[in-house]
Amino acid sequence: MMMQRVFVSGKVQKTGYRDWVVRKATDLGVVGWVRNLKDGRIELLVAGEDEAMTALIDACRDGPPLARVDHVEARADTERLPKGFTKRFTA
Repeated sequence: MMMQRVFVSGKVQKTGYRDWVVRKATDLGVVGWVRNLKDGRIELLVAGEDEAMTALIDACRDGPPLARVDHVEARADTERLPKGFTKRFTA
């Protein structure tokens, strides 16, 4: 199982991006969480099968209709994950 920490920048807050990620991740069977960052980015910590993770990260490059994604950065991570997929408070 692959685990990634993903940062998404652009016009991504106040666009429904976090709710969109929760739906997309749940549909793909990916576990983890998503939250806003004070610097305007979105952060995800996600884990799942390689194909599902690739599909989620690729989808994050487009995001929901109101978002404008400028950059997506993904890197390997080892933090302990919750069950399912949750939306967290801003960090």
